[in-house]
Formats: sequence, structure tokens, C-alpha cells
Amino acid sequence: MKNVDWRETKAAIVRRGELRAVADKELRRVSLDALKNIERQKSELVENTRKFVEGRAAQHALLWGEMGCGKSSLVRAVFFEFVERGLRLVEISRSELTNLFEVLEVVRACGEFKFVIFCDDFSFEKNEAIYGELKNLLEGSIQAPPSNALFYATSNRKHILKQEQANDENFLLEKENSREMLSLADRFGLWVSFYELEMSEYLALVWELVGERFGEAQKERILREARAFAAMRGNRSGRSAEQFAASL
Repeated sequence: MKNVDWRETKAAIVRRGELRAVADKELRRVSLDALKNIERQKSELVENTRKFVEGRAAQHALLWGEMGCGKSSLVRAVFFEFVERGLRLVEISRSELTNLFEVLEVVRACGEFKFVIFCDDFSFEKNEAIYGELKNLLEGSIQAPPSNALFYATSNRKHILKQEQANDENFLLEKENSREMLSLADRFGLWVSFYELEMSEYLALVWELVGERFGEAQKERILREARAFAAMRGNRSGRSAEQFAASL
């Protein structure tokens, strides 16, 4: 796997086993201030990343919880918060995790920079062999992982590995799978949880997004439609609020 010039490149993405630089003009910039109703989550991930950038002990992080609540946006916002202090981002999809070892070897050779290896929508079926390899690369191999890399992942499930209901016939097998699942999850020292917004939070965010366009006279109608939109989607999240605002 070829390296990129990290003095000129702030982020890269793994595609078909190759590390590809992302041009600055193509980066999807996100600011921490733009992320609402997740102050605790912002504080936890910012502090962990600050420790990492400053050369102090930091943890691999799993951001888990409801869809659309800002998990991946927070990772990107934290990256931009520290990019001028030498932080770089490598985004790797679930399907490319077989190439994680090669990515880490590239990172290991670039000691002047710190790297967040970011995997969005991180989960596995129970019969996928890759999660065992990933477990070793995070912590369990005889070779220590590079000290200038952290693994940040987002998941809509707390336990990463899909789990089926155990019955009397497969109880021992499911127990074994459960141990493997928890063993992988334990490699993440920081778990950051995300939850569905309260209705009051959701409506306040909607009005923050659209209030200037419609004014107080239409507020009751707009918020009534926002409630209906959330009910139809079955979700009250920042993404739902943004989608509703875009639909008006």
C-alpha cells in the first residue's frame, strides 16, 4: 500500500486496497458548534482526542446508538478541531477492514503525525472472520499497534456483532459467540452513547433551523408538521430535523 504526502494531505480514504488522498476542497467540513444536543458526547471525544494529540494515553472509541444523532459527524468535527495540530484521518469502510494491517504499517512509518482510523457503520455478522483479525490489530497481537494511531468507529448497535436469540440446542455456540463479541467490544476503551432526542429537543432544533425563514406566526404549524414528520420516520434525531427543514 502506497503512502501519501501527509504534509499536503489531511485525510485519506481506503478504496480497493489502496490509500487515496482526499483533496482539501473535497473534504466535508463539520464544526463542533454546528452539532446540537450532544454536549456530553462532544466533551468525551474531544478530551480523548486532545490527550492523543498531546501524546498522552488515549483510548480507541466506539460511538454507538440511534441513527442520525451525529456519531459520524462528531468524529469528523473532532478531526477538523485538531487537524492544525498534526491530526490526520484515514477513513476505512467495513468492507476494507481486511486492509487494516497495511494501513497501520503506513501510519507507523509517519511518526510526526497522529492518525484517527475511522470506520463508519461498524458491525459484523457472527460468521465473519475479520472481526478476530481486527481484535488482534487493536490490542491482542504480539506486535504492538502504532502509538500514533487510534481507531474510532460508529455503530447503530452497542455490541457490534449481530447476535441471534439462543435456544437449548445452540446455547453453547451462542455463548461462545457472545464472548467473542464482548472481547472485541472491550478493545474500545471509550464508549460514547447516543440517544434519540426528546420531543422538546427535536422541536427546538427544528425551529432553530427554520425559525428565521417562517417567523413566529407560522411556528405552531411548522412544529405540528415536524411532529408528524418524526412520527412518520419513527425517529427524532438531528438528521430528521435537518431533513424536515430541507423539505419545507
